[in-house]
Amino acid sequence: MSKTQQRDLPAFDWDRADNKGFGSGYSDAERNRMLELYDNTLSEVKEKEVVMGTVVGITDREVLLNIGFKSDGLVPASEFRDMPDLKMGDEIEVYVENQEDPNGQLVLSRKKAKVITAWQKIQRALDEDLVIDGFVKRRTKGGLIVDIFGIEAFLPGSQIDVKPIRDFDIFVGKKMEVKVVKINYANDNVVVSHKVLIEKDLEAQRAQILNNLEKGQVLEGVIKNMTNFGVFIDLGGVDGLLHITDISWGRISHPSEVLHLDQKVNVVVLDFDEDKKRISLGMKQLQAHPWDALAEDIQVGSKVKGKIVNVADYGAFLEIMPGVEGLIHVSEMSWSQHLRNPQEFLKVGDEVEAVVLTLDRNDRKMSLGIKQLTEDPWTRPELRTKYAIGTKHKGLVRNLTNFGLFLELEEGIDGLVHVSDLSWTKKVKHPSDFIKVGEELEVVVLELDVENRRLALGHKQLEENPWDTFEDFFAVGTIHRCTILSKNDKMATLELPYGIEGFSSLKNLTKEDGSFAEVGENLDFKVTEFSKEEKRIMLSHTKTWQEKNEPAKEQKPKAASAKPVSTSNQADRGATLGDLDALAALKEQMEGRN
Repeated sequence: MSKTQQRDLPAFDWDRADNKGFGSGYSDAERNRMLELYDNTLSEVKEKEVVMGTVVGITDREVLLNIGFKSDGLVPASEFRDMPDLKMGDEIEVYVENQEDPNGQLVLSRKKAKVITAWQKIQRALDEDLVIDGFVKRRTKGGLIVDIFGIEAFLPGSQIDVKPIRDFDIFVGKKMEVKVVKINYANDNVVVSHKVLIEKDLEAQRAQILNNLEKGQVLEGVIKNMTNFGVFIDLGGVDGLLHITDISWGRISHPSEVLHLDQKVNVVVLDFDEDKKRISLGMKQLQAHPWDALAEDIQVGSKVKGKIVNVADYGAFLEIMPGVEGLIHVSEMSWSQHLRNPQEFLKVGDEVEAVVLTLDRNDRKMSLGIKQLTEDPWTRPELRTKYAIGTKHKGLVRNLTNFGLFLELEEGIDGLVHVSDLSWTKKVKHPSDFIKVGEELEVVVLELDVENRRLALGHKQLEENPWDTFEDFFAVGTIHRCTILSKNDKMATLELPYGIEGFSSLKNLTKEDGSFAEVGENLDFKVTEFSKEEKRIMLSHTKTWQEKNEPAKEQKPKAASAKPVSTSNQADRGATLGDLDALAALKEQMEGRN
């Protein structure tokens, strides 16, 4: 057929053609209407959303879901392990990850859908303050891990109950109602509380208790917490404090000595603050005071036994029965007039006997003494003979003061050694320069006053006064070799032979070359003044060279050349006295010449 013939043929009407294939016999309008009906059966699906899907197929590896899209989606069967009874027709929430992967397949995820839905439910529970069910999976540090909607939430131990929980394991594996109290999306953390549910139930009960509360009311409670200063008691939604001093009439160091956790106790309301809702409770007040049961035969002068329950700086407390204590003042522990630390005599737990000194049943006070159990040493008849004036004794240094030291000769017998009675030759400014506490010292009795319990003692009186001999040896005008020990603005201190101290004014330290003698130099000095009463010797180095043409008057005893002169200022009692025998011999020689 030629092209001209083809152009002359009439146009073929496909709408009227007799074709028995698919879609044959429909007009355009009919076909468009059918396409519209088909499109209405498909849902508009967006990626990254959670939608409902119907199970249309199940295999060992996958589950086929119809979400109303042009194609069905596949989900791994592993995401349905929690649904062992899954069957055809079940509706499941799924997450649309991809409408079409490289294979043209719709990609869905039930796992992600569960997570997203769970967080939405958790947020709704927080916003609407809903009570939700949780499952305690395990315990962790400080609390429990609770599964809510498949998300692990933290339940702090303090939010489990209104009372402290000591065993978290009893909740593991159990269901528990909780409320969401905090969400941290940055760390995917959720904090829940079970305590808020209990507190809400207790609000009405708490209000009723507080409205009916009054002083003196006796209530039953449960010990929920214990501290060093007391215990907290749950009165049924309201906590009260039972202070340690209100637990027992006797003295206790910790509440655990008489109480234990979760114990039911009866307490009395001592005081309460309605604004702060603080309630003070007492337990000992439900019992009679022990002082009311104190035996009538206990009077001043009675002997009592008990246990030391406290030791303070001023004394010790003796408990003769629970709730009844007496004070043993430190001055009543020993006849010694020198007060010492009570811990040297007693310690907590000691069982001792004491004498009642004062007793006031109304004020519930008692003073006791233990030294009264022994004889007062000052009342012994042999005391006047034993410590007669001139007798020698040894004792321990118990205390040092600016004016002297106290020496204990025996228990209860103390004597005072005045600072001026320590040395003939040394000027002792403070007893600590001469001796230390605890050291032993030999003394002689200078004065005894039994009525006033006073004993004056001396140490230097054990030896003769060397100044009687020094008066001749250090006569004015004699020259001696001395060492300069120290200097101040006006005076210099010198060490003379036999450890005697002398003094020189600064102008008398001028040397022949015009310079001044310094500390540590050993030079000749001339005695310019001697005072036996004041025990003072004044000397001058300047006069030794100003008067060098005059006849020398220096006296050097033989004994002095045999013994080295001490250059130190130590408090050596033997060295300071020198060789008294040699000095005495010298004195006799001088008197014989005259």
